[in-house]
Amino acid sequence: MRKPRLLFYCQHAIGMGHLTRAFALSRSLCEAFHVVFLSGGHFPPGMAVPSGVELVQLPPLGMDEDKQLVSLDARYSLSQAKAARRALIERTFRSCDPQVVLIELFPFGRKKFADEIVPLLELAHAPGGHARPLVLCSLRDILVGARADQQRHDDRAAMTANRFFDAVLVHADAQFARLEESFRPIVPMTVPVHYTGFVHPGPTPASRRTTTVLVSAGSGSVGAALFRAALAAHRILRRSHPISMRVIAGPFVDDDTFATLRQAAIDEPCFTLERTVPSLTAEMAGAALSVSQCGYNTALDIVAARVPAIVVPYAAEREDEQSRRAQRLEQLGIATWLPQARLSGKSLARAVVAALSARVPASPLSSTNAHSPLIEHVTPLLDLNGAARSTRIVQSLLAAHRNSTLANPTPVALSEPLA
Repeated sequence: MRKPRLLFYCQHAIGMGHLTRAFALSRSLCEAFHVVFLSGGHFPPGMAVPSGVELVQLPPLGMDEDKQLVSLDARYSLSQAKAARRALIERTFRSCDPQVVLIELFPFGRKKFADEIVPLLELAHAPGGHARPLVLCSLRDILVGARADQQRHDDRAAMTANRFFDAVLVHADAQFARLEESFRPIVPMTVPVHYTGFVHPGPTPASRRTTTVLVSAGSGSVGAALFRAALAAHRILRRSHPISMRVIAGPFVDDDTFATLRQAAIDEPCFTLERTVPSLTAEMAGAALSVSQCGYNTALDIVAARVPAIVVPYAAEREDEQSRRAQRLEQLGIATWLPQARLSGKSLARAVVAALSARVPASPLSSTNAHSPLIEHVTPLLDLNGAARSTRIVQSLLAAHRNSTLANPTPVALSEPLA
């Protein structure tokens, strides 16, 4: 039997966390759907497209240091890239003729891309000879909540969701984070919300703990300050602590930062550098301690690897998502939160010593890693089965959507609407 077609729009602009999560979700969706994936950001070198996914690469756009859109393809100006993208999105929609349209983050974010996403949504709702596709939003656990126009943003998102979307899939464990905690519109959002659990690529291979401190910052695009502090901390620690430090710089780290780290790896004993690794979760599972930022995927890698962790969340102006996630991880005993404003070689060195010296008692609601020679670390169990559950939810929503009367354009409410 031919699988129903699903068109998945995803735009990563600074790092690659959105793309990583969307690919993990797509791997599961491919079991039930033919997935056509619209990718709008710079494609990371060496990153594999999930088997079965049909990738359509748009002329890539990203953000500069002032958070303004820029073309990442020298063949296009910004205006040319945007025009080419809109045309390719429309052609892909018409040739795909999807039964499901899945939009990552919008309308809760990606306002700068509304001029291509809204036309796609209008195409999905346009009258024609075929049944209207099911339109869904794919959303992470915590939203940015410190915009200058936050209330206006939330109200606009609620109205857009009510107009175009049939449901919102929140890829989180509802015990960890709920949408209404970071999204508070005055305008009631009537679209049903489904919590899927966290989307994580899969099980972590068993690995014996070493004495290595593993340092990472996702794609590396905003990790320079953390890497500099890690190098300074290593120079302090090696005088008195027999540990090694391994930095995974990330595919998007800037050339100057990488060159500095590479020179340090030559001159500094027990300090090693790599740009990328096949599985950060697997590397964490073998580390004595993880030092990282606190994006969605990195936080889940920490949980899955059951590794002692220090998180230094990215916290540029009005970027509070990672800090809020870090605070919750610390409250659950999963990680130590070191705010970016307090980051230095000395503060990180102190945090590393404290984390490696900690002893956390086990509890009936937790699981210990028995392989660590340095630390008995305990992590509460969070739901990491979000990819498979998302697929089942989409299947159920599509079945209900097909059975609903064509005369009634109102989305079928299959779960309680967001209060």
